[in-house]
Amino acid sequence: MKKIILILIVLFLASAAGWYWWSSHQVTSQGGSEGQTGMIGGGAPSVAVYEVNSHIISLKYELPGRITPYRQSQVRPQVDGIIIERLFEEGANVEKGDQLYQIDDKRYAAALNSALADLESAKANVKKVDSLATRYKELVKIDAVSQQEYDDAKAEVDQAKAAIAVAEAAVDLAQVNLDYTKVYAPISGRISRSFVTEGTLVTANQEQFLATITQLDPVYVDMQQSGEMAIGLRARMLGKESIPVTITLTEKADVQYGETGTLKFSEVTVNETTGSIALRALMPNPDGLLLPGLFVRATLDLGQDEALLVPQRATIRNPEGGLTVWVLNENNEASPRPLQVEQAYEDSWIVTGGIEAGDQIVIEGYQKIQPGMTVTPAPWHQGANQQAQQEPSHASDSTDHKE
Repeated sequence: MKKIILILIVLFLASAAGWYWWSSHQVTSQGGSEGQTGMIGGGAPSVAVYEVNSHIISLKYELPGRITPYRQSQVRPQVDGIIIERLFEEGANVEKGDQLYQIDDKRYAAALNSALADLESAKANVKKVDSLATRYKELVKIDAVSQQEYDDAKAEVDQAKAAIAVAEAAVDLAQVNLDYTKVYAPISGRISRSFVTEGTLVTANQEQFLATITQLDPVYVDMQQSGEMAIGLRARMLGKESIPVTITLTEKADVQYGETGTLKFSEVTVNETTGSIALRALMPNPDGLLLPGLFVRATLDLGQDEALLVPQRATIRNPEGGLTVWVLNENNEASPRPLQVEQAYEDSWIVTGGIEAGDQIVIEGYQKIQPGMTVTPAPWHQGANQQAQQEPSHASDSTDHKE
């Protein structure tokens, strides 16, 4: 009986030892399999790669902008006096040449009458001295008067004629001052509220203007572009006769303005303070919807052009703020390379330097590679919609990534 019990104990221990060995072997095998996840071909990590190629794209630049008036005039007095009448309705449209104010003109009318009287007196004096000079001319022939007296008479005639010129100038000045008592609109447009009322004393050199007139059709859209980004923009503008410009009135609500403007001006110097370049577009505003000071989002349509595109998901932002991608050489060795980009285009970057067409870049799996590491590449495919774009790189879509 004891032998049987001993045999059973031995068998139990042997079974336990066998089970322990089998369990250890299974754990080791599973650990080895897990250690090989993401590794193909002797430890080389697998990555999804994208071949960079040129694409024909519709290139558009979006810039912040602000509406400024096409013309704006400050109405100011040009003579001293009391405002006795305002002749316009505040906020109304006025035409160039419309009278806006009337300044008390009594003293200017009196000055004009006085100047006219002086002119008539000067003319009468010319007649008088000219008649005397003519008489002396005949008398000097018979030696009734001396040559000196005749010369003096001619000098008086010249002085009298000069006095006429002075009197005529005084008349012109008096007439101008009298005309300036009527304040006219220098341009056509929408007039502001009046900053003075009847009975206000105004002067020709005062700082306060009487009102402002703003032309609202068309208007300017002033934009700012960083100097670095403007280099690419100006390069693409060369040779284009006209660049259409559209604007978004409310960016959050995406309210588009119905009219299309044209880019008219690009500054040739970079602002030293802001490091930006000014651009200006001319925008139709027939309904007066666009008001000066309004902030908008402007879009410059540069038409179709060829560009190198790199998906944004393949780029890494370095500590200096630049962009970097991992590029494979002919031996499938990965190395980081800095990119020079012009701007974003949909979910890609327009690349101007750092890589060339035909380069293979790592778009997925770059987190597990190091410089000089050999990898096992597999083509990266993009789905037909946003949901497919979010699938793993081994998704069964045979369409290459194109922006």
